[in-house]
Amino acid sequence: MNIHHIGVIGAGTMGNGIAQVCALAGLEVTMIDVSTAALERGLTTLTDSLERLVQKEKLRADEKSAALARIHTSISYEELRSVDLVVEAATENLQLKLRILCDIEAVVGGDTVIASNTSSISITQLAAVLKNPARCIGMHFFNPVPLMALLEVIRGLQTSDTTHQAAIEFARAIGKTPITVRNSPGFVVNRILCPMINEAIFVLQEGLASPDEIDAGMKLGCNHPIGPLALADLIGLDTMLAVMNVFHEGFGDPKYRPAPLLKEMVDAGRLGRKSGHGFYQYGGH
Repeated sequence: MNIHHIGVIGAGTMGNGIAQVCALAGLEVTMIDVSTAALERGLTTLTDSLERLVQKEKLRADEKSAALARIHTSISYEELRSVDLVVEAATENLQLKLRILCDIEAVVGGDTVIASNTSSISITQLAAVLKNPARCIGMHFFNPVPLMALLEVIRGLQTSDTTHQAAIEFARAIGKTPITVRNSPGFVVNRILCPMINEAIFVLQEGLASPDEIDAGMKLGCNHPIGPLALADLIGLDTMLAVMNVFHEGFGDPKYRPAPLLKEMVDAGRLGRKSGHGFYQYGGH
C-alpha cells in the first residue's frame, strides 16, 4: 500500500508531533480538531519545534517551509476523504475514541487504514465499532513524537495482515522503529513502565524518600535518563491514573491498583508539567 496523504485527528501534543514527523518525511498531512483555536495552537507548537531544529542546524530553513506547506488544517472530517491513513490522537477516553473512529469511517475510502494512537485502550474493542474492523490498528507513538524513535504497532483480533504491513511500512517511512505487539492492556512499554512509576508514587506516599531522592536513585542506580516522578509529571498524572485504571480493570489484579496519592494529586488538579504543579513545581504557570 502506498501512503502519501495522512490524516491526524487532534492538534494537541501527540497530534501535532505526529503531523510534524509525517510532514518532514514528505507526506501530505491533514490535521483535524474541534476548533480553529486548537488548530492554531497546534500549528504554533509545531512551527516552534521546527524552528528549534533550524536553530540547532538539524534542519534547513527551506525544509522547514516545505514541511509546513504540507500541513493542512480543518475542523471538518470531510477533508479526510482522500487520505490513505488516519491516526486518531485524541484524549485517552474510550467513548471519545469510539465516536471519532465512527466519524472517520463515515468519510474515508474503503481501503484507508484507521489507526488509534492509544497508550492503553484495547484495539480489539476500538475496532469492533467499525463496519470494517480489519482496517483498524493501534499505532502508539511516544512523547515527544519528533524525538522518540519507537512506534508500537498493535494488532487487534480483527486486524488484517494487509493493515499490519501498511502500518509497518508507514512507521519506517517516517523514520520510526516499529515493534509489533499483541493486544493487551498497556501493550508492552506502558505495561512495564506505568506500574514502575506507580510503585515510585507508593514509595513517596510511604515516606521512604523525597521526590528528588527517589528520582536520583533510579537515575544513578538504574541508569534511567529521567526519574519516575519527573517522568510522571511529563506524561501527566491524569494520564497515568487513566492507564493504571485500565490495567486494574483489564487484569482484575490488585497489583495494578493506582496509588492513593496519585488519585489525590489528580483530584487536586496537580497534573504535572501541563498544570505547572505535580511532584515538582514548574514555572510559567
